[in-house]
Amino acid sequence: MIFLLAVRNIFRNKKNSVIIMLLIGVIAALFFIGNSVFARSNRGLRQSYVDNLTGDIIIEKKSDVTMNLFGANTPIIDDYFTIPVLGAYNEIVNKLSAFPEILAYTGQVSVTCKLDVLDTRSNALLCGVDAASYFDMFPGIELLEGRVLAAGEYGAMITRRRADEIERSSGKKPEPGTPLLFTSAGDTGFKIREVPLVGIFSYTAKGQFMNEIVIVDVQTARVLAAVQIATSDVEPDAEKLALLDAGLGIDDIFSNELFDADEPPEDQAPGASPPLAGVLDHLFSGGGDKPGGVKDFSGGDWNFIILRLKKGASAGRVVAELNKVLADFDALALGWRFAAGSSAILVLLLQALFNSGIALAGLTGVIAIINIMLIAVFRRTREIGTLRAIGAPDLYIRSLMLFENSIIGLCAGVTGIVAGTVILIFVNGLHITIENELIAGLLGGGVLTLDFSPSAALLSFAVALVLSILASIYPVETAVKIQPVVAIRD
Repeated sequence: MIFLLAVRNIFRNKKNSVIIMLLIGVIAALFFIGNSVFARSNRGLRQSYVDNLTGDIIIEKKSDVTMNLFGANTPIIDDYFTIPVLGAYNEIVNKLSAFPEILAYTGQVSVTCKLDVLDTRSNALLCGVDAASYFDMFPGIELLEGRVLAAGEYGAMITRRRADEIERSSGKKPEPGTPLLFTSAGDTGFKIREVPLVGIFSYTAKGQFMNEIVIVDVQTARVLAAVQIATSDVEPDAEKLALLDAGLGIDDIFSNELFDADEPPEDQAPGASPPLAGVLDHLFSGGGDKPGGVKDFSGGDWNFIILRLKKGASAGRVVAELNKVLADFDALALGWRFAAGSSAILVLLLQALFNSGIALAGLTGVIAIINIMLIAVFRRTREIGTLRAIGAPDLYIRSLMLFENSIIGLCAGVTGIVAGTVILIFVNGLHITIENELIAGLLGGGVLTLDFSPSAALLSFAVALVLSILASIYPVETAVKIQPVVAIRD
């Protein structure tokens, strides 16, 4: 009964109802279109970075700031800032077998440097990779000339865009076999390394950031980044330090007797351990693979471990579980967005700013709707007073008006989603090409394509309903305060 009465009142006050519906509908349409664009951007960015560069998850050394694959995600004031080296690589890799969601993994050493080739100089972002596992993880890497870097080979691969820029600048085309000279600077001074060009490739993803990447063998990257074998900081106890007072000289340390366990020295007491064996027993006493039960922190000559997950696996859940394990190794697991860096994070910031703007527009719309509803309430004073005079309780009056405004909000939400969908179809039909590489990278493609986002549609529907209810609160309370005697006198 109350529903039918609410519908009747909407049609009796159709002018006000249409104005309210249009206001809410416009806000819902803008919210739906904007969040559909960002949803498409997030999907495109994720696919681009996961298939080309970052994988689903990266593991890095825990530090004061989070790292992307080529630096810090927050501004660092340091002329020679270097990416921390990930210790305990071998033991972390052994722990990965306990996660069935992980499909594959590989290591990476990253370093920024200058590249000199054919009398041209440019900046380069080097990915020092394990060629045996790296290329199988990233289907977005397309070989165009030459060949893929082989396992154990010294060499580098550059992008097609970089090759074209070198050719325009020098008049010479870089070909496989062309020497590439890399120069890096750091706290330890300048490092120079020359390797041959083995191949030219391209990424399926767009963006200037991708064009600056050079794939190089990991040993070359380690030299340029001055990466040494990392270990944990272990403080030796007094017993171990006592070895320094053992009275061994340089000649004793490097004598054959020290390393020949099968032929003990003539002056060795019967049944005693050979010198080297005794030293090792002393160092590794206490059980385990390392002294005092300390974990094996060997293999620390990588900056990152990059993981690919099986289809359907939840990256968020795997990250949470990994971080429980990695806490013992001073390491941290992060999702692809942190690994991608500022461009991927920028999309979230833009979406937050857009929705903040929509929230302000919604607030303005609510104020306008409240004014319209108040006018409608004053015009219905006689009706509301009569209902109260015949015994209608406050709950009935509130329910009646909330039903009316909820129906208007639902209709406005549907109208906004339909209108937004029509606009999306129209824009897709224009086949707009994005020339700017930054915008193309943010939108996840070179052609503007806007997909219908079910989640954005549901949120838009909810926004319309919430706006209508919020705008109803004050007018409804005003309506229930109308006294029958006032309505009769008017």
